[in-house]
Amino acid sequence: MIGADASSIAAAVKAGRTTAQAVIRRTLDRIAAADGALNAFTAVFALEALEAASRLDDQISRGEPVGPLAGAPFAVKNLFDVEGVVTLAGSKIRRSAAPAAQDASLVARLRAAGAILVGTLNMDEFAYGFVTENAHYGATRNPHDLGRIAGGSSGGSAAAVAAGLTPLALGSDTNGSVRVPAGLCGVYGLKPTAGRLSLEGVFPFVDSLDHAGVFARTVADLALAYQVLIDPPARTEAEPTLRAAVLQGWFTQGASTEVLAALDAVGAALDADAGLELAGAEAARSAAFCLSAYEGARLHMADIRARPQDFDPAVRDRLLAGALLPDAVAEQARRFQPAFQHEAARLLQRYDILLAPVVPCTAPRIGEASMLIDGQEVSVRKNLGAYTQPLSYIGLPVLAAPVNRPGKLPIGVQIIAAPGREDRLFAAAARLEARGVIAAHAPEDIRHDA
Repeated sequence: MIGADASSIAAAVKAGRTTAQAVIRRTLDRIAAADGALNAFTAVFALEALEAASRLDDQISRGEPVGPLAGAPFAVKNLFDVEGVVTLAGSKIRRSAAPAAQDASLVARLRAAGAILVGTLNMDEFAYGFVTENAHYGATRNPHDLGRIAGGSSGGSAAAVAAGLTPLALGSDTNGSVRVPAGLCGVYGLKPTAGRLSLEGVFPFVDSLDHAGVFARTVADLALAYQVLIDPPARTEAEPTLRAAVLQGWFTQGASTEVLAALDAVGAALDADAGLELAGAEAARSAAFCLSAYEGARLHMADIRARPQDFDPAVRDRLLAGALLPDAVAEQARRFQPAFQHEAARLLQRYDILLAPVVPCTAPRIGEASMLIDGQEVSVRKNLGAYTQPLSYIGLPVLAAPVNRPGKLPIGVQIIAAPGREDRLFAAAARLEARGVIAAHAPEDIRHDA
């Protein structure tokens, strides 16, 4: 059976039914057994995790209060600072950087809540990609089919959670880097409203688009982690009904038949209206594309000039292209944001929840450069984020939810709400989970004893 969820672990540890040390030993055993095949982890902090578990067990034995995630293991995309560890951000260049002086704010919050850090996770170099096929640290493989990608750039985070190696993981999302791997690996992924989660101690990519996010295997775990990570606590208003609509137009253009069927199933479960279009989505996607290339290139320009050979070639070429973009392009890309925000706000006044696919297809195979969309071959790296980029461009909160498809490759659906209304995301996801419409499943070929 796959590893337990974070909420159950914390309840058992606090009640004395198990110890944090026992939980961490089982977690480390699962990582040792499975990660050779997955390549999700770039570092495992076995000794440090066991020491943290011992301290937690001592607190409990003395009757001291402990946090809501007591004993729950977690891991982080390796662009989050961990005290005493070099923040690689998926690169070769940063191997010689000084170790982080302190934990990233979100890492510190999870530790303060009793969660125990067990390692750092693989990613696309400098978070610029959707595949986690890293030239320096290898490809992270999808737990549901080891020949397929986990998605990116937070691919290690999604794969670790999907395989049951940890119940929680942190990632980042600039253009879809939480939602895409969540969708392809069949787990829950949250990209909150822009600015809602601290980016302190997170290596940047695109300042105007970067978000921190979190992965889990249940809605309850995702909601609990979110409450731990934010300050002040978010609203949790109960709403008797949620007005929902399915986005079409750009958000279904090129989607496979099975992706559209999964979207329809989620829409039907929420009595969603169909046929809604978000005007300007294609232009918003293009604007986000330009901003990413422009800002990313300028962030890394000194290293591109000094050490071009030490970049992942796929990332270097995109940064070089971004370096050629004139300032006027970035200015135009930013200027479109208010107009697109207005269009989204107009729809979100009529509806509490909007629905869209995460990606147009199931996970491509590792090494595949192209995929078929509407009968045409298009780049995998450039097009997996087609449905996610317009939403992060204006900072909307989005929850990627795995459609209930046991035994099949995962498909994810984006649940979208107005800024600051993460409570609606959790409410909709909880209803869908309770009705059996969405669910995370253990991979058939990677199972572990709890």
